[in-house]
Amino acid sequence: MSTLTYPEVGATRLGPLPRGYHHLHHRTRIGRGEADFATAGAAVTEWRMHRASGARVESPAPRAEPGGGVRVSLGLGPLRFTAPCQVIWAEYGEDGRTGFGYGTLAGHPERGEECFTVDLADDGTVWFTVLAFSRPASWYTRLAGPLVPVVQHWYARRLGRTLRRIVAAS
Repeated sequence: MSTLTYPEVGATRLGPLPRGYHHLHHRTRIGRGEADFATAGAAVTEWRMHRASGARVESPAPRAEPGGGVRVSLGLGPLRFTAPCQVIWAEYGEDGRTGFGYGTLAGHPERGEECFTVDLADDGTVWFTVLAFSRPASWYTRLAGPLVPVVQHWYARRLGRTLRRIVAAS
């Protein structure tokens, strides 16, 4: 296991999100019923959602497991930003929830934690949630200032649309 770059490990699972960080909370409806829940959960935890959204994902594991490393990169050519992370926690269907949270490692442009979960509500609705706390860790994210949260929200919405398409196609 590598050293995480922030002390509030696990806060995306247990809450509350810590002070002193930018908070992101995005939730979107992506389907209905057990089959959609299973499809969405597998797409999230097996990296398919990220890859289908255009991100490159490098992980030695086929799915998110606590302690596992993952590198997510976005961009084109030399304008590619790479984000090394470590999976902090993962849930697989317990209490109608599937997903994982990962934390930042050295070299990540931000410091903090982000989670991606799929929940099956009592009424059968399937919800996808991105929850995160972060603050700049590199000169370029500090320089970008208020643009970073805008990009983070854009990417969270993109993930939700991507997951909805994956579920609809199944």
